Order: sequence, then structure tokens, then C-alpha cells
Amino acid sequence: MQPITKYSEEELVTLLRTQDQSAFSYLYDNYAAALNGIITRMVDDTQLAEDILQEAFLKIWNNFKQYDTTKGRLFTWMINITRNLTIDTLRSKGYKKGKKISQDENSVITYQDKSFTSERFDTIGLRKQLQYLKPEQKVIIDMAYFSGYTQDEISKEMDIPLGTVKTRMRTAIIELRKLLQ
Repeated sequence: MQPITKYSEEELVTLLRTQDQSAFSYLYDNYAAALNGIITRMVDDTQLAEDILQEAFLKIWNNFKQYDTTKGRLFTWMINITRNLTIDTLRSKGYKKGKKISQDENSVITYQDKSFTSERFDTIGLRKQLQYLKPEQKVIIDMAYFSGYTQDEISKEMDIPLGTVKTRMRTAIIELRKLLQ
């Protein structure tokens, strides 16, 4: 068993600049919990938090030569990298779409729990109901619910104002509700 090594911040920085593996292990062992705490305050998904933590340490390792001791302490620099990476992840298109899909799945479960049969709200049944909508409403519903477009993306794709997209979508949803009742 090796003796437990304790580094001062200056020693740790010097060793990390030379890509010392044991120094990086020390860095991870001593700072991972604190950085994970920052991530979990921003993200409520444990798996995503672990992924962000791993990516943060990779970024710290790969960009360590950019750390400037005159601009702040090592821990502050690592916090900034971790926080910015977490914010970037939360703002990313993939994360937002994943959240929407998750919310939509929950909506379907809730909708079905209200004693609606699954045949009434399946994708095929809903698509059949779209034929009763106006063409401009049908296109928007199709793009949003079956192609995964956001309202903003629909607005840009169809070259119409965002307010028009929202109004058409709301009207179409009201019509679909009437048809499904």
C-alpha cells in the first residue's frame, strides 16, 4: 500500500502541467465530490451529472496548460469549467429535445391514466385525426409532434412569424381535443 500523498496547490499545479497521472488521480479524489455537488444543484439527473463530471475532468486534463495561477486559484478555475460545461449541456439542443421527449412520454401516460384507451391516443389514431384540421394547422402539428421541431424551428422553416405558429398550434390542439372527446 502506498503512503497517502498530500500536495500543496503549487506542487499539484506543477505536476499537472507535466501531465502527471498520480497528480491527476489526487485531483480527482480530492475535488470530484465538490464539483459533483455543483453539478447536481443544477441538474436533477444523476446519470447526466456523472457524465458532465467526467467530461469536466477530461476538459480540465486536456486544457490544463491554459490554467493561469495569476488569475485565480485552481479550484475556482475548475468550478468555472464545470459550471460552464453544465450550463452548455443544459442549453444544448440534444438535452432540450431529450427533455421534451421525456415530458411528452409523461404526458401520454397521464393522458392514458385518465381512462382514455390507448387506441384513442395512439400515433396512428392521432394522425388520422389530423385530416380534419386545416392544412396550415396540420403541417405545424406534424412538424412539432411527429418530426420533433420546436415552435421557433417551425417558424424559421416555414418562414412565418413565431406568433402565427403558436396561434395555429394552439387552435389545432383545441380542435384535436374536441375530436378526441
